[in-house]
Amino acid sequence: MEEWGGSGFFSSRQNQVMNRLRATLFLLLSIILFTAPQFLLAAPAQSATGLTLEDAVRIGLEKSRTLEIARLDRDMAGQKIRESWSAVLPQISTGFNYTRSLKPSVLFFPLDALKGGSSSAFSPIEISADNTANATLNVSQPLFNGSAIAGIRAAGIVRRMSEEAYRNAESATVADIKMAYFDALISRDQLKLIEQSVARWEQSRKDTRSMFRQGVVADIDTLKAFLSVENLRPDLIQAENRVGITMTRLKNVMGLSPDSSVVLSGKLELAKGAYPSEIAEAYREALEMRPDFRQLDLQVQAQGEKVSAARAEHLPVVSAFGQLESQTAFNDGVKPSASRWPVSSSVGLQVSLPIFTGFRTSSKVEQAKIEQLQTRTRLEDLRANIRAEIEVRMANFTESQKRIEVQTKTISVAERSYRISQLRFKEGIGSRLELTDAELQLNKAKTNYLQAVYDYLVSSVNLDRALGRTRGAAAEKG
Repeated sequence: MEEWGGSGFFSSRQNQVMNRLRATLFLLLSIILFTAPQFLLAAPAQSATGLTLEDAVRIGLEKSRTLEIARLDRDMAGQKIRESWSAVLPQISTGFNYTRSLKPSVLFFPLDALKGGSSSAFSPIEISADNTANATLNVSQPLFNGSAIAGIRAAGIVRRMSEEAYRNAESATVADIKMAYFDALISRDQLKLIEQSVARWEQSRKDTRSMFRQGVVADIDTLKAFLSVENLRPDLIQAENRVGITMTRLKNVMGLSPDSSVVLSGKLELAKGAYPSEIAEAYREALEMRPDFRQLDLQVQAQGEKVSAARAEHLPVVSAFGQLESQTAFNDGVKPSASRWPVSSSVGLQVSLPIFTGFRTSSKVEQAKIEQLQTRTRLEDLRANIRAEIEVRMANFTESQKRIEVQTKTISVAERSYRISQLRFKEGIGSRLELTDAELQLNKAKTNYLQAVYDYLVSSVNLDRALGRTRGAAAEKG
């Protein structure tokens, strides 16, 4: 009894409990470690940060379907270059032919022809075997082909044209994304201005009610304050609708789903950028960097290669060829491996020179010349349009800069005027009309400044595109 009731019994029971507790903790720890990665993966993602202008451009370039088409066109041009080289590379072909004779071919032969007789009797002689086979290997190497050489040069120019077309598509995509982003920003800020105006009028209405109870103002002033707030409600509704519309357009040009949540972190603020101060300098930069002008200039060169290709049809085409042939014939009962396969070979030189083609070649030359003249005319027209566009874009850009300088001073004056009018109205010195006019002037000053900054950003985007400042052009120039 002492052994069971002694300290040894309790020590044994304590060890058993501790062992069970350790096993339970180990099991729980194993379950947690096993399921933790799954819980981490299943955990909801953190809310996305605000979308900057750079993020919008990057996402839009990655998801743009227009750029994907231009990228595929560039790849297609690369494959056309490979195809054009096939006209001057060796052409190798092989063939195999097997024939099974169902009925043998015969040749009628005079009976006494070998004896020198002149008998008119003929006897059929079988001249075909039951099985025949023929294997050939043909090699052809063009030595001179003027049209093919011109085609290779033209294909290289077309490849460069496709690269310029891609740059042009990239420039248009970036411009569309920036425009949509700025539209979303100004609609958001215009909504804030209206909300601020509503808040000011709400506060003014409260002050008017308080002053009316004190007998400082008349009942008509409270009605005017109420109408001032309510008249802003339709503008507030329209501004909220514009925010939704501009955000939908931004998500569309970025290639995002309409249901995706996007929060803008950018602001309508002046962006740093160096631009030419003179039109002549800007015009030279545009002619050097604009992808559409370079693409059309390359098209003139390609048309010149087309003229050369048409003229080359008057020249001879020289090519070398060779053939390796092996054939066999055997009757039934003979193994194919036991039959003979004699080999024959031949090489040669082929020259083709057109003498008269019914004026087809000369007509193709004239058509190519006319097409080149048309392209040159379009190039000159584009050159003139670029000159006019540069002048307009720079004028708009300069105008927006001046408007920003004026509106910056106007806002500070309008804010001070509103504060003074509000104070005068509270003290009973000023009138409701004075306060209303000061609030309208403040709201107009802020709206004009916002519009001036927006016009500055839009004009800078248009000027960048008019100058040909794309991502590729910046890297090339740098």
